[in-house]
Formats: sequence, C-alpha cells, structure tokens
Amino acid sequence: MGILSVIVAAAAGWIVGAVWYGINGRRWMAAAGLTEETVNRKDPVPYVASFLLLLLVAGMTRHIFAGAGIATPGAGLIGGLGLGLFIAVPWLVTNYLYARRSPTLMLIDGAYAAMGSAAIGLVLTLV
Repeated sequence: MGILSVIVAAAAGWIVGAVWYGINGRRWMAAAGLTEETVNRKDPVPYVASFLLLLLVAGMTRHIFAGAGIATPGAGLIGGLGLGLFIAVPWLVTNYLYARRSPTLMLIDGAYAAMGSAAIGLVLTLV
C-alpha cells in the first residue's frame, strides 16, 4: 500500500460519491435546503476540495490498515466500512443533530460516508 494506492482509493471514494449523489441529488438538495438556483455546478472548488479531503481519508485509512495488518480485499472492505459506519457516520450525525438537519440528509450523507469508506478500504488492499 503506497502513494499510488492512496490516490486510486481516493478516486474510488470520489466516484462512489459522484454516483451516489447523482442518484440522490434531488433528494439531497431538498434535505439540505438547496435549490438548482443556489447550487453552482460550474464551481470547481467543491469537487477539487472533496478529492483532496478524500486523499487525507485514504492516507489515514492506509496508515490504520498498515498498523492493523489489514492486507486482503475482504478485510479492507470490512475495515473501511467499519471506519465509515462507526467513526465517520456517528460524527456526521452528531453534527447534524445539533444543526437540526433532517433525518433524510443524515441518511443520504451517512450512507455515502459508509460506502465511500468501504470503497477506499477495498481499493487500498487491491492496488
């Protein structure tokens, strides 16, 4: 697991998000209180920033996997899913509860955090 695996894993997590929010975009926008008029799809900042942040997630996941001896695809998938479900999602939901965000938004964003983390974990052990 080297730098190439981190980059490819981050790309996998980003692609999972692109597909997930492509499918759930309208529901997500409604739950987040956004409209087509308030979302600037031509602004590259969220896309670039999200990829850079996923590099951090993939890099730290790689570090955790190395310390834990996680090296097989099955263990990578389960390890990534576990990090998403039991670290990322609870943290996200805690923030959303205080911000009084909708349960739908928690579900959509939480599912992405779990699936993206699982994809990152799987790819880290494949590349």
